[in-house]
Amino acid sequence: MKIEKFSGTDPQLYKLVAPLVMSPGILRQNNNYPFKTSIHHIWFVTTENNTVQGFIPVEIKAHNVTIDNYYISGDNAKLLSQMIDKVVTTFGEDYPIYSVTHTRHVNIFQEKGFSPVKEWKLYVKMEWKGDENNPKECI
Repeated sequence: MKIEKFSGTDPQLYKLVAPLVMSPGILRQNNNYPFKTSIHHIWFVTTENNTVQGFIPVEIKAHNVTIDNYYISGDNAKLLSQMIDKVVTTFGEDYPIYSVTHTRHVNIFQEKGFSPVKEWKLYVKMEWKGDENNPKECI
């Protein structure tokens, strides 16, 4: 399994994710909300045996980055956790990280240091707090 990073307008990204983002079943899984991208997005795409297993688009804004409209095949918690790690290691030192998180994934994001900021019916806006909730003990 490999996680690759693509700019939001990379033609290779379109080839990889187009069959998924236009799939009625996957759109239903995303609460019928369309996937979007722009020059301001970086996408993390996980493939295994040339099959996309998941993707996380991250929008880069002036003062933060935001995860929104991600897809994880079978809601695989381990894969989502690995992909969140990749986002955090890529952006965590330079930007505050926010996520518009499906309610079914809140616990996974919390395990990765995200805290709820605002709750809606189907989503929770979360902010990455890093290891501040789990400080390392000095020896």
